[in-house]
Amino acid sequence: MDSLPDAIVQYILSYVDNARDIAVCNCVSKRWKDSLPYIRRLYFPRNSFENNAGRDNPDNVVWRMIASIVQLDELVVYCPFSSAGLASWLSLVSSSLRRLELRMDNLAEQQACLETPSKLDCIGAAKDLESLKLWGVLMTCVPKWDIFPKLRNLEIVGARLEGPALSSAIQACPNLTSLLLLGCEGVRSVSIDLPLLEHCKLDFYGLGNCSLSLTSPKIESLEVQGCSWIRVRETNCLRNLSISNNSGRVYMVDFGKLRALEFLSIRGIQWCWDAVSKMLKWASEVKHLYMKVEFTGDYEALQPFPEVDLVDFFNSHPKLQKFDVHGAMFAALCQKNSLKNIDTAFTIPCLEEVAITVRSPLNAEQKMGTLESLVKYGKSLKTMVIKILQMKSSHSSADDFFDEICRFTYMNRKLVRIE
Repeated sequence: MDSLPDAIVQYILSYVDNARDIAVCNCVSKRWKDSLPYIRRLYFPRNSFENNAGRDNPDNVVWRMIASIVQLDELVVYCPFSSAGLASWLSLVSSSLRRLELRMDNLAEQQACLETPSKLDCIGAAKDLESLKLWGVLMTCVPKWDIFPKLRNLEIVGARLEGPALSSAIQACPNLTSLLLLGCEGVRSVSIDLPLLEHCKLDFYGLGNCSLSLTSPKIESLEVQGCSWIRVRETNCLRNLSISNNSGRVYMVDFGKLRALEFLSIRGIQWCWDAVSKMLKWASEVKHLYMKVEFTGDYEALQPFPEVDLVDFFNSHPKLQKFDVHGAMFAALCQKNSLKNIDTAFTIPCLEEVAITVRSPLNAEQKMGTLESLVKYGKSLKTMVIKILQMKSSHSSADDFFDEICRFTYMNRKLVRIE
């Protein structure tokens, strides 16, 4: 290291970002100490001050380290801090800071809105941020943010939110291309209007009865969890779509034409059949389809899926390459009349991979017929995986059905396997 030019030493040490490591490097030599102000990223782990023993205020330690850096691009703070400390740090680096990640730890603070300024309010000073990530956020009051014109990525993980506060925060970030809200609770209705948004992941914790309206003409990837009503009208660029509801029901979906959609995943305990059938109709160009919905029914009563004609289904999805289907939908494809329209000209042209989860021996004959038809008419089929879970029958029919599946697997052992 002694023989290297200063610029090379500075470049090497710029990859040191842990605050403890930087403090140690300061003690190695004067040359190293003089090079460390040129680091671009600073990271304070959760345990940065656990052995501090009150010798110095952690906020002041962080401030001194930030003050010694010429131009800080990224600041990551997981250790506890105060709003006053945050305000003092950002006053030093607001002009150069591009990426900020904070563990807020104020979910349980009942007086968070009375704190002046709040931690959320302080963030507004870093107007040139390009990425903002927040963990453990209490956002029940509207944050005093102006506009973040350069912010492209916003991530909030683990939050208690109020609708007006969330709406105001999103409006302050008009040029987002990526939005992630993960493990958020307290919101009943969300309206997002972001013209440049391309990637969006929304996970709402609670009863699963949230409503979502999204207007983003450039959206390419969308994941939604915990919503019962979903409206996304501008979908010309949408390629990947995942909708799930682990706690409530999916009552209504309203999407534009999904011409570009390549991957669709729909999951949940109960979906209204109207919502399922609309998604399947709109996703006619899909290449990978994942379906794990246990029941249908418009109200409290859980109902099985209605019959789905296998020929019509695959004719309506001619580009389907990978099909992952669970219980209820597989049973719907195996009804008595499902195979009645098969003729010698029928083929499934693009299907390469099938994963089927079977949970019941009911209609065993029809199910075996469907499995055999997939192998027979799937001209491009390379792999079929059959998963047998929680076979709900103590009757010998379950053993007979399993024997039939084993026989079918052996006869088609180059394509089929059991997991």
